[in-house]
Amino acid sequence: MSAVQYDQGQVRRARYAVAAVFAVHGAVTGSFATRVPWIQDHASVSAGQLGLALAFPALGASLAMPLAGSVSHRFGARNALRGLIALWTLSLVLPALAPNLATLCLALFVYGATAGMADVAMNALGVEVENRLGRSIMSGLHGLWSAGALVGSAAGTLAAHLGSDARVHHALAAGVLTFLGLLACRWVLDLQPTEDEEPPPRFALPPRSALLIGAVGFCAVFAEGASLDWSAVYLRDQLEASAGLAAACTTGFTLTMAIARIAGDRIVDRFGSVRTVRAGGVLAVLGGVLIVVARNPAMAMSGFALMGLGIAVVVPLCFAAAGRSGANPSLAIAGVATITYTSGLIAPSAIGTIAQATSLLVSFVLVTVLASGLVAFAGVLRAGDRDRPKVSRPAAAVPDRRP
Repeated sequence: MSAVQYDQGQVRRARYAVAAVFAVHGAVTGSFATRVPWIQDHASVSAGQLGLALAFPALGASLAMPLAGSVSHRFGARNALRGLIALWTLSLVLPALAPNLATLCLALFVYGATAGMADVAMNALGVEVENRLGRSIMSGLHGLWSAGALVGSAAGTLAAHLGSDARVHHALAAGVLTFLGLLACRWVLDLQPTEDEEPPPRFALPPRSALLIGAVGFCAVFAEGASLDWSAVYLRDQLEASAGLAAACTTGFTLTMAIARIAGDRIVDRFGSVRTVRAGGVLAVLGGVLIVVARNPAMAMSGFALMGLGIAVVVPLCFAAAGRSGANPSLAIAGVATITYTSGLIAPSAIGTIAQATSLLVSFVLVTVLASGLVAFAGVLRAGDRDRPKVSRPAAAVPDRRP
């Protein structure tokens, strides 16, 4: 990909623009999640049917994410992100309009497909900005995604409390977020394909490097999905905590991850991706052990907090490493994203299945074992650290690794 030469001021503005896009992307997710009960009632689906429908976003994302590279090649990175983020924000209105199970599944498939393609495009541009700045920013970008999700969730909670129609709520939210997303895209880097550059394949298996990096991301996202969906149940069923205290554990876990991601870039710059992920893996394992041996809610909540701290920066670093791992960064990022989306899809159901067959405690033993994979396999992220330029080098000396 070719691009005009940007000075450091323009690159910094591009960083803030991409950060705003991440926050908008997260706000869509938060807005949707809080209105799922309303959508279930409107579509007249049972709990089991809702569970089936909620698998379709991950299915749509997994199938569509490999297309993001072709879209960026054809239209350029800025225009591609502009179009994809608009499709994603506008897709928020679809699930609330669905009158039955079939249309809900279709709406959620489109919702997931647009989410996945926008995810790949914005992460590829985030990696490019990180390369040009010469310091870590991906953890902070994902932290702002979490912050956006919290804002969207807060607005959705207020709308639900007021008894508003989700169709109206999501239409208004989609309009505001589409405007903000398109506005932010004005300042992202404008990468264009060179005349002799071959277009990427529409569908292709991810490179081997992406599979190895994705395996690390799989461990982190599995622990994240298990903690988000089952931490409150664990406190209630295993430790007889009150409903309020159990809910506070989940909220605390989410806030811990958001804060750790926002603060994580300085740690990555100082210690590098490999040592950061290994140290995070140690924290996550310690957290898992605390959860498993906990005899009171406070001990388990401390374990979940450590788990959140340990896994918070792993996925951003996996995307950053994928973006510097080969000749086709978008394809590698799409491969890692597909693996992590799949992990997020299967984690909650896997935990439930194991708990049904044995106990919830045994389920979190598995989570702890997977967390140890962060310590064992963090070395696959080394390529990203090796290629990162020094901050003191001028912009013109930064190697060209544009997605």
